[in-house]
Amino acid sequence: MNKTIDDLANRWLKRKPDGLSALENRVLQSALERTTISRDTNKAVAIHQTFGDRLADTIARIGGSWSFILAFIAFLILWTAGNVWLLTRDAFDPYPFIFLNLVLSMVAALQAPVIMMAQNRQTERDRIDATHDYEVNLKAEIEIMALHEKLDELRHGQIIGMRDEIAKLAEQVKRIDDILSKQRTSS
Repeated sequence: MNKTIDDLANRWLKRKPDGLSALENRVLQSALERTTISRDTNKAVAIHQTFGDRLADTIARIGGSWSFILAFIAFLILWTAGNVWLLTRDAFDPYPFIFLNLVLSMVAALQAPVIMMAQNRQTERDRIDATHDYEVNLKAEIEIMALHEKLDELRHGQIIGMRDEIAKLAEQVKRIDDILSKQRTSS
């Protein structure tokens, strides 16, 4: 049975082939060829990442971790304690900690855009994953529909076979009844 993408599009997607997206065409083609469609999207994304992308992801991963937050709190406590109690005479950054405010502002000014870049890339990865999930789900649905179709064909073939067997049995019963009727009338 030679099926084409046009047949599958009409039968399973209830659409004309010219109304299919490239993704749907690819899924139908993989269904015809009986090939897998799933792939590791992380590898595809990793191949196209630049050094800056990897650096931004690493900074965002570190900057958004509890270890960074706790280390930064410890740094702030040490800075404050060192400048208030330990260095009362020659404080490196006396109260109100102007230099600390400058450092914190510079860290925030650099960290925020880097984290936003990482979030934008994560959004793009999520889009790629969602597209791939749709593709795999569509293929699974098509394969399930194909299995249902095959089961329906098998069941239909069995019903036709049983109908033919019942007709043969009915014919045999009629012959037996005719023979018995002849024997009763002759005796």
